[in-house]
Amino acid sequence: MKTLAAFFCLLFVTSGGLADPYSAAIRQAKNVAANASSTRQDNDNPPPPAMPPPAAPSQNNPPPDPVLEATRQNITGLRVDFDAFGDRADTNSAAAQKPSLITNLTAAASGAKPSPASISKLADDLMTAMAGNEKLRPQHQKLAQEVHAICNNSHLSPVQQQKIFADVQTLLQNGGVLPDNATNIVNDIKTIASETK
Repeated sequence: MKTLAAFFCLLFVTSGGLADPYSAAIRQAKNVAANASSTRQDNDNPPPPAMPPPAAPSQNNPPPDPVLEATRQNITGLRVDFDAFGDRADTNSAAAQKPSLITNLTAAASGAKPSPASISKLADDLMTAMAGNEKLRPQHQKLAQEVHAICNNSHLSPVQQQKIFADVQTLLQNGGVLPDNATNIVNDIKTIASETK
């Protein structure tokens, strides 16, 4: 009896194993047919075109502050002038940039204007310090901000003034400017500070 039970179990497992490849083939044929059918339907009925994303809601940003924009433009103009001086090998070749620097230095002051002589002296001393000086180039942006600030000295406290004078001296010295030239520039901005108070 055990032999007969073992024989039926073996026959059952074997018939299941033989049936399995056929059932797998039948399932695969059904899948292929289903995929072909859905592909035909997709080709017959293409999906609707994608809708463009909705436009972002307009934000009612206030217009930019004209004084702030003028300050940014002036600082950028000063930095561009400083960069141009750095691109020149000597003060003779840098002289062509001086009128632009004088214009930007004059425009920097929003209140009381420094004298043209003071502006010209600062421009000359900056030109001497910057001509061909690549070491100072990374400091041009900060120096432009400090010069712009000192041209608007009426908005600064005495402590802020002293900090600017010290910062400019440090920027120039770290930028490889000769000590006498750095002192001349600091004295020039002190003169401008007194004229724009």
